[in-house]
Amino acid sequence: QVQLVESGGGSVQDGGSLRLSCAASGRTFSSYALGWFRQAPGKEREFIAAVSYGGSSTRYADSVKGRFTISRDNAKSTVYLQMNGLKPQDTAVYFCAAYDGPWYGSDPRSWGQGTQVTVSS
Repeated sequence: QVQLVESGGGSVQDGGSLRLSCAASGRTFSSYALGWFRQAPGKEREFIAAVSYGGSSTRYADSVKGRFTISRDNAKSTVYLQMNGLKPQDTAVYFCAAYDGPWYGSDPRSWGQGTQVTVSS
């Protein structure tokens, strides 16, 4: 079982930037893929980005492509989500997730508690 703790959320204005961090523990960090998801009020949780076990492969939702960047530091057991050009529609609770294996083709198995991101116009 992987434990995940997100940080870095907050409030920014339209066009601003934030960097989310997610610290993991409980399994060998470099053995599994990681992802970020978000859930806005009244909406279902949606996929944002994922990174493979070594960091060489990434995938993004169309809504954030070119604005968000996922990365991982295996030495620090931490995954990041750099968010630039934030828009009010990015407002949501952001969740870090860990997959069972080294790639992100299946549903995640472990979830963090979430961190709030609010973008005002």
